[in-house]
Amino acid sequence: MSDAVTHVVTAQDWDPAFARGRVPISPPKGPGDAAARGGPRGHRGPEGLRHRGGRRLLLRQLFEASSCTYTYVLADAGSGDAVIIDPVLETVPRDIKLLRELGLTLRYAVNTHVHADHVTGSGALRGALGCLSAVSGASGARADVLLGDGDQLRFGAFVSPGGPRQPGHTPGCVTLVLDDSSAAFTGDALLTGCGRTDFQQGCPRTLYRSVHEKIFTLPDSCLVYPAHDYTGHTVSTVGEERRHNPRLTLSPDAFVTLMGGLGLPPPRRMDEAVPANLRCGIQDDVIA
Repeated sequence: MSDAVTHVVTAQDWDPAFARGRVPISPPKGPGDAAARGGPRGHRGPEGLRHRGGRRLLLRQLFEASSCTYTYVLADAGSGDAVIIDPVLETVPRDIKLLRELGLTLRYAVNTHVHADHVTGSGALRGALGCLSAVSGASGARADVLLGDGDQLRFGAFVSPGGPRQPGHTPGCVTLVLDDSSAAFTGDALLTGCGRTDFQQGCPRTLYRSVHEKIFTLPDSCLVYPAHDYTGHTVSTVGEERRHNPRLTLSPDAFVTLMGGLGLPPPRRMDEAVPANLRCGIQDDVIA
């Protein structure tokens, strides 16, 4: 197994023709705080991505209905090395089944931040498959790999995920960017809207600055894969979000005012989820 953290390498040519799937996903029925996410734009969900020049990336976007969470499996189709992003405890059996059906070896279970609406499945996957758990070092969570700004994870011929820290929703959010900037897994920082900022040391002005300086500077064609959606969207692009995001197209002051007036109830499972996720979902002290 390669080193847990490595530096960015230059990707080979990316063919955007393979970036869009053709399978529509029905709009999920979201929880009570769905208003935190912003307005509708329809997209279709991907079944896989492909690179030219000798590398092939397999991508599966999976959905957990209770928290409206997207989990992503990325793998080097040649070597079978894989990572999973934002797994959910209740759907770990589904994820393990998929990994085995596709003949993949899970190297990392990565959380984009310490989630408040579900318990992560990274600890259960670590126990079942022997992968390493990973989360931002700024999150305060315990994990095998604590990611810093610019750190990257390697799986097969790919160097990713990994990328810039995106504080604002929480202090320890991270956007995971493929090494050719063709796709970004933005957690709760950028949805078709954005994540709330009224708990877990969130700050709307910091979130606004993070997204504009670190995500909106990616190429327009970079695909945006969020951690949640409540209206049936699956993927957009940096260009679309920069032009049309219902919240982040506001001025900084207007954004701060909007986010401060949402009046949302706390996530239903927050008291259970946050303590568990500070240990990557593990319910005992198996992480040193």
